[in-house]
Amino acid sequence: MTSDLRQAKHPVSAVLAGPYGHPLHPALVSVPIGAWVASLVFDLASRLVTDPGFLARGSLWLIGLGVVGALAAAMVRFLDLLAIATGTAVFRVGLVHAGLNLAVTAGYLGGFLWRRTSDLSTSVGWGPLALSVACLATLAVSGWLGGTLAFRYGVRVADEATQATG
Repeated sequence: MTSDLRQAKHPVSAVLAGPYGHPLHPALVSVPIGAWVASLVFDLASRLVTDPGFLARGSLWLIGLGVVGALAAAMVRFLDLLAIATGTAVFRVGLVHAGLNLAVTAGYLGGFLWRRTSDLSTSVGWGPLALSVACLATLAVSGWLGGTLAFRYGVRVADEATQATG
């Protein structure tokens, strides 16, 4: 195994990014993904019930929770990105993954601010709903790239010799 590949499997800081073979990023991303998917469900449900206010308010706070979770996941992922050799295909995939996640987080932050100025006693408007759908679609692409980083390139995954001992 080349030193560049071995480098990408080990954390820059085990305390902050998780120890070898146990990265924190995959665990942390479940918070924004879950919150944002649930917020879309709340958005859609708000258009189907007679008293949509509680769903609109719930969606707003789920989006806020997702933004906070995404920022935590991004800090850990940045440490993982630092472990990857620059100028490689895996580094380029990592940059695109990070850029898409940054765009998604910015989109949801914008959606959060947009909703804060809206009437939260009515169903979620078509504009914020469309923004959430676009952000989730972009997040799906970014998630696919994150899977490529882990499962194709083995970033922060234990090397084959370590896996063989299991």
